[in-house]
Amino acid sequence: MKKYFQHIGSDLPASIVVLLVALPLCLGIALGSGAPLFSGIIAGIVGGIVIGLISGSQLSVSGPAAGLTVIVAGGIIKLQVYEAFLLAVVLSGVFQLVLGFIKAGVIGDFIPNSVIKGMLAAIGLILILKQMPHLVGYDADFMGDESFDQVDQKNTLSEITQAMSAISSTAIIIGVVSLFILVAWEQAYIKKNKILNLIPGPLVVVLAGLLINEYFIRYNAEAALTSKHLVNLPIADSINTFVSFFTLPKFEYINNVNVWTTALTIAIVASLETLLGIEAVDKLDPYKRVTPTNLELKAQGIGNIVSGLIGGLPLTSVVVRSSANVTAGAKTKVSAIMHGVLLLACVMFIPVFLNKIPLSALAAVLIFTGYKLAKVKLFKEFYIKGWDQFVPFVVTVFAILLSDLLIGIIIGIVVGLFFMIRSNFRTSVIVVHDHNNYLIRFRKDVSFLNKPIVKKKLEEVPENAFVMIDASRADFIDKDIIEEVNNFLCHVHLKNIRAEIKISPTNPMHTLFNKPQKK
Repeated sequence: MKKYFQHIGSDLPASIVVLLVALPLCLGIALGSGAPLFSGIIAGIVGGIVIGLISGSQLSVSGPAAGLTVIVAGGIIKLQVYEAFLLAVVLSGVFQLVLGFIKAGVIGDFIPNSVIKGMLAAIGLILILKQMPHLVGYDADFMGDESFDQVDQKNTLSEITQAMSAISSTAIIIGVVSLFILVAWEQAYIKKNKILNLIPGPLVVVLAGLLINEYFIRYNAEAALTSKHLVNLPIADSINTFVSFFTLPKFEYINNVNVWTTALTIAIVASLETLLGIEAVDKLDPYKRVTPTNLELKAQGIGNIVSGLIGGLPLTSVVVRSSANVTAGAKTKVSAIMHGVLLLACVMFIPVFLNKIPLSALAAVLIFTGYKLAKVKLFKEFYIKGWDQFVPFVVTVFAILLSDLLIGIIIGIVVGLFFMIRSNFRTSVIVVHDHNNYLIRFRKDVSFLNKPIVKKKLEEVPENAFVMIDASRADFIDKDIIEEVNNFLCHVHLKNIRAEIKISPTNPMHTLFNKPQKK
């Protein structure tokens, strides 16, 4: 425990940054899901405290995720009773526990690095594009929506165009000032100042935005931002009212088939998003710590059980919050836990203050976070690595931008697999020749996918040539390949070809090859 609190000087300011990022996203995702607004806050609190305590990740932050919005909205409509949906959330947590115990977390290890980095860059660009309307005061769409196609029949690009015709000058002033503060807070003169370095830039942004709007309220009321441009948190005027925000699931719906199908869907999608999330966060971790994936699934399962039991939305590891946590300088999981504690304290004691925060100020924080995830430098790095890395990276970025996180990742993985197979296809079979002397060498794993090239190269050996087939360096040779070689060896005498095959006698495959036919 002592090792965690020795970094409190870094973790506490980071937790404040994550709080400011998480607050509008929790409310926005609840709004977009058609769930009670406070259900998003409950999920954020549970994600921070419960999952934060159990998780093996030092920097991942969990909460309600945009990727589950459509599933949650569909589940609530299908089940009609919100308490029945909460039961589905509890059961999804049970399913995740099972996935953790059967060690399904290994799935995350099969995702190519180019796809993970592409996901991070795509999320960065999504944050920039999606928050631009909020930066200029157009808040028709809920904060936290990451899909290209929106429920209002618009999309990411058309929303920006629409926003240009509904600009709020006050929101722009707050947004520009906020961005200026965030850029200034990254400069060396701020970082060298011991006092200023302890104050998170996003906190300064929120206070500046709040003061600017208060100035307009006092001296130019017509220009001041109205409630639709501010955080809109439910306010409890008593302890009983606050307690009423929490809802218990109704277990009498346990026999409803739709409850179980919704639970299974949530468990699968939430688990996939979590595994993607922690893979991404591990890539961002400056200390390169590795999160135990099976423990993470168990932590998410317990978190969803708790969230469902008290009225919250389903949870996943969320890349936006986690990346904000990393860029804010967090060192350990204390930051994630403290953000949950602070979220609970804020909604209990200062909701009126929170409801004065301009959304344009928070949009600036998210845009700046997006810029750090999608720097041009990252694109250059993958271009230098070669097309087999650059193409899956870029395809993942655009696939996520034009669809959503999961669909984009699947497309990226397919493209990544294509290049992996293509690379293996090229390097598993090497053919060199000098005049009429040919060497065909098998290396690594020679699968049935290499059959066309093996067949083609064997057919191209001319009459009166000498060919050496070297299989001594192959770890595995598919039987289709062995059959093609044997067919060739059986008929070499017809073209007056001298052939030899080289394979270690200790290799069990050596008995499968025919001896070359003599002329």
